[in-house]
Amino acid sequence: MAVQLSVAVRNARLDAIETAIGVSAKLQIYTGSMPASCATAASGTKILEDTLASDWAAAASTGSKSFNGTPIAGVGLSPGGSAGYFRIVDSAGTTCHLQGTITATGGGGDMTIDNVSIATGQAVNVTSFSLTDANA
Repeated sequence: MAVQLSVAVRNARLDAIETAIGVSAKLQIYTGSMPASCATAASGTKILEDTLASDWAAAASTGSKSFNGTPIAGVGLSPGGSAGYFRIVDSAGTTCHLQGTITATGGGGDMTIDNVSIATGQAVNVTSFSLTDANA
């Protein structure tokens, strides 16, 4: 028999993620395949880095948590490329705490952006990102 959690416990667990990552976390987008874990060094080329707001995620509700204020806009870095995965790292930009797939809007990735082909200096908008606690 599987253990089940209340919505309040699921929400608290999701909110603890933002607390552990900290304020002014950074969103990084890379080309290529996602590494095996957050502890594994980033692979591919970093094509976007954007500092998120101090309170970057809304309080969890009904077992789900999302970015505050989407779309979130960033600017593509040189040399540009095709977005493969994202990482959310601490404010120093060094410790990965969360990573996932990235697709164009409607593509079903863990995070969606308006265009996965990112050129140097191009505006990039995160259109959707949410975490859902599956333990219902």
